[in-house]
Amino acid sequence: MTEKKERIAKKMADAGLCSRREAERWILAGRVQVNGQVLKTPACVVGDEDVVLVDNKPLASKSKTRVWMYYKPNGLIVSARDPQGRATVFDHLPKDMPRVISVGRLDLNSEGLLLLTNDGEWARKMELPSNGWKRTYRVRVHGVVSAEVLGRLHKGIKIDGVQYAPCVVEVEKKQSTNTWLKMTLSEGKNREIRKMMKFFGLEVSRLIRISYGPYQLGSLKPGQVQEAPCA
Repeated sequence: MTEKKERIAKKMADAGLCSRREAERWILAGRVQVNGQVLKTPACVVGDEDVVLVDNKPLASKSKTRVWMYYKPNGLIVSARDPQGRATVFDHLPKDMPRVISVGRLDLNSEGLLLLTNDGEWARKMELPSNGWKRTYRVRVHGVVSAEVLGRLHKGIKIDGVQYAPCVVEVEKKQSTNTWLKMTLSEGKNREIRKMMKFFGLEVSRLIRISYGPYQLGSLKPGQVQEAPCA
């Protein structure tokens, strides 16, 4: 039987070390060896017989996929490390958690549900729009959201040459000069909600993700983490 081989970055992601993209950066930084030789390029395939070391430690076999739900507080970066030295979500996780990566991101000033996993391949698949997972947010904006704005969001809009898919938007309540919205997206482009609101002259003052696919924020409080079944 022919030995199955796969790209080194995928093997590292499957072992729960990091994402494929981060694995490629580690390789270029000289942190990965295969059969005693330091890799200089991610363009390498390995099989079960190859000896892979990352930071001089043997690469573990693929672990059982595990998933955690984390309430990301406002003010934390979703990154393994930040060049500016700002606090990251990984600095605030329980010390007994294994090495995990995030499924997608939330920006610095957003909060709410962030999925964490030990399986880089699972994370990559769950981020793809093709998996059909919706992302739902509670959004507080300064200003009045007109019926015209709601209608245009339901149809999808183009901003600076970027097409944003139709989204479901409900007005939850109005408070003085603020409006709370419930928004469900199918793609989750970078800062999508903030860009769409700015396009209509509305400023987002709070953004909370409350669901990602079948996972719900529920009663989690900022900073809390809870393991969940793998979907």
